[in-house]
Amino acid sequence: MCQSEWMDFRSQYSSFVSLQTTPLWTGGLDNTVRSWDLREGRQLQQHDFTSQIFSLGYCPTGEWLAVGMESSNVEVLHVNKPDKYQLHLHESCVLSLKFAYCGKWFVSTGKDNLLNAWRTPYGASIFQSKESSSVLSCDISVDDKYIVTGSGDKKATVYEVIY
Repeated sequence: MCQSEWMDFRSQYSSFVSLQTTPLWTGGLDNTVRSWDLREGRQLQQHDFTSQIFSLGYCPTGEWLAVGMESSNVEVLHVNKPDKYQLHLHESCVLSLKFAYCGKWFVSTGKDNLLNAWRTPYGASIFQSKESSSVLSCDISVDDKYIVTGSGDKKATVYEVIY
């Protein structure tokens, strides 16, 4: 196995969405979200924000991209249309985002100790849970039945999703 640097996305990019998505989405400290065509090595889209980008989540349906920001906001962008939703439930920066595999909902976590679950794409609040410290990361099981979070007090929490 061999590893080589193929494409340089410059150091200002702090977040990216899995290479399994096409195109690749990046976001970073320069307040910009970009999409890239990896085959041609060129930028496809650019979205400018007023805050640093701390996290990205790509919906499995291929229609929506959630952007978590230092300003505590989450914005949900349609990847092919100008549709955009601004969501405000966090009290501090948004550290991670993850869409359910069904694409109907997603979660966000933050420095404010909160786990928020939102309806895709418009952001109706489904539930909110307060943890004991900053919630640094999250993931959702492939069957959408469990959410796991990792927090600043070195604790993982597993939530069962019942609906």
